[in-house]
Amino acid sequence: MAVMSDKGSSRFSLDMLNLAGYFIVPAVSIPMLWELFQQDAPTRWLISALLGLFVLLYALRSSILGDRPWGPYLYTSLQTALIVAILATPPHNLIVVVLFFVLSAEVTMMYPPRVSGAWIVLFTLITLAAYGVIAGAGGLAAVPIYAAGYVFFAIFAQQTARAEAARAESERLLLELQEAHRQLQSYAAQAEELAVQQERNHLAREMHDTLGHRLTVSSVQLQAAQRLISSAPDRAAQMVGAVQVEIREGLQELRRTVATLRAPVEADLALGPALQRLTGEFQQATGLVVHLAVADNLPELSLNQRHTLYRGAQEALTNIQKHAGAAEAWVELSRNDGAVALRVCDNGMGLDSSQLSGNGFGLPGLRERAALLGGQLTVGPAPTGGVELLLALPLEANHE
Repeated sequence: MAVMSDKGSSRFSLDMLNLAGYFIVPAVSIPMLWELFQQDAPTRWLISALLGLFVLLYALRSSILGDRPWGPYLYTSLQTALIVAILATPPHNLIVVVLFFVLSAEVTMMYPPRVSGAWIVLFTLITLAAYGVIAGAGGLAAVPIYAAGYVFFAIFAQQTARAEAARAESERLLLELQEAHRQLQSYAAQAEELAVQQERNHLAREMHDTLGHRLTVSSVQLQAAQRLISSAPDRAAQMVGAVQVEIREGLQELRRTVATLRAPVEADLALGPALQRLTGEFQQATGLVVHLAVADNLPELSLNQRHTLYRGAQEALTNIQKHAGAAEAWVELSRNDGAVALRVCDNGMGLDSSQLSGNGFGLPGLRERAALLGGQLTVGPAPTGGVELLLALPLEANHE
């Protein structure tokens, strides 16, 4: 065990005991020196010097102790020697043993229990010897009182040190708690910012997948109607009517998206009928032939899974209309290898690399949707000559 196991708390506790020490030392020194000078004792100046040296060492003990391992031993030995020297100097004033009260408290603060206990035993033996030699056998009755005082001051100092250590630990824990609270506040702010960003991305995907799809189809129909106004006005009027329906439904979807951020199909239809309605409307609006195949063994899907698969079909058909130049498209929903898979392909001209990795919200947004559900989106060449979109979402264990 180190001589000073906790130097910081020990020094602070020693400072707490300074007040007691500065009361005891004058209480012993002043009456004793007053009596010596009143009696004009020959040793008055020597005893004054010894007491002055004791007070000086007491005031400078922090510098003496320092970080040196032998500092406490040097300090205690010098102070003990000064008390013994005063006792040995005529007129052998026994009141000076009261200074051992101060040393008893100090050794408790500076040493481990066994070493401080040995010092207190030494102080008691010195007191016993001094009273036995100077006061005789009759004075030995006072020794137990002094011994009890040494023990009392030692216990008092020990409790002071423990209280100080507890206070320091409480302050440390408080600082750690404040730092943890600050970090939690920072994490909460980051989480809130992330949630806002995710909600913005989600809203952007919704706007693209709903209103964007409707507007794309409407734009194509209006372009076709414009070309047919002179040659086939009835057909053009029919297309304009279809555009009105698309815009009306788009506005309804926009209102529902802003209000609830939910796909309108999820509230009313299962995924199979929803895809049937989507492909039917798309085929009627664009003139493309869409072949739909939905497996019979599909399990019950979660709301997010249905939503993502529906948006996948919607995005794929929109891209076919915008980029493929196709005459036919195939939409297939199946279950295999513990996953539900949506496959959409066409017989068009395909997409180039810039279109596959564009900066729009379509395919990147769909990839985000799939990733959030543990799924995967792949886009590549189709066996039919166009583009194939494959969206696979894993099924839960109870659906395996």
